[in-house]
Parts: sequence; structure tokens; C-alpha cells
Amino acid sequence: MTPALLWLIAGVLLIGAEVLSGDFVLVMIGAAALGAAGSSALGMPLGVDVAVFAVLALGLVVLARPALKRRMTEQRELKTNVDALVGKQARVESAVDAQGGQVRIDGQLWSARALDETQVVEAGRTVTVIEIAGATAVVWAEP
Repeated sequence: MTPALLWLIAGVLLIGAEVLSGDFVLVMIGAAALGAAGSSALGMPLGVDVAVFAVLALGLVVLARPALKRRMTEQRELKTNVDALVGKQARVESAVDAQGGQVRIDGQLWSARALDETQVVEAGRTVTVIEIAGATAVVWAEP
């Protein structure tokens, strides 16, 4: 077998093994082996192939892997449904106290109650949605 074919097989096997590990190390080393396969296919001596492999592997593992891993593991949590309402501003439609009231969140009317049991929020004020408890928005207004 030619060195180019050996590098190619090694690269493909390493990239395939990455599917099992998921740590982005094997895919980087596999890509480096593919680079060495290209160097070998161009007729470069084995020493150049090894140097290409080493430089690519080091560069990919040290530079590209951390950025790729960070991007893939970022907490890009898309809030949906009621979770998306927490933290939003709402307009009080009817006085809100510990027993109840109504607020408008993103154009929708919600039952609401004050987080602070002593707080009474008059209509027209802006409040912050602290949580959604069932079908009731628990809100808080700056004093």
C-alpha cells in the first residue's frame, strides 16, 4: 500500500471513531491524517508527510477544537412557552395583589398575583414577571 492510501485510511478511521467519542479530538487528528494523505499523494517524502500531519494535528487540536467545542456546548437554550415569559415586562390591567389581578404580557391577558404579599400594584403600572405558576403570572413591581 502506498503511504497516501495508509494516511487516507487512518484519517477516515479516526473521523469515524469520533462518532463514538464525541470529544472532537479524533476528528482533528483524522483531518490532519487526511492532510498528510494529500501531501503524500503529491509525492512529498515521508518526512514532509509526518511534518504536515504534526502541524495540522497540533493546530487543529490546540486552536480549532476549543472554539468548536465551545460553540457546540454553549448553553443556547431556547426558552419556549411559559418559560419565555419569565423576566418580561407586563402592564397591569386590573390591580394586582396577593390574591389576584390581571396583567397583559406580550398582548395577552394573564391572571396575576403579586410576589410580595403586602404589595398592591395599581392598573397602568409596569411589573416584571418573576414566574408562571399554573395559569397565573407571579409579578413584582419596583416600589
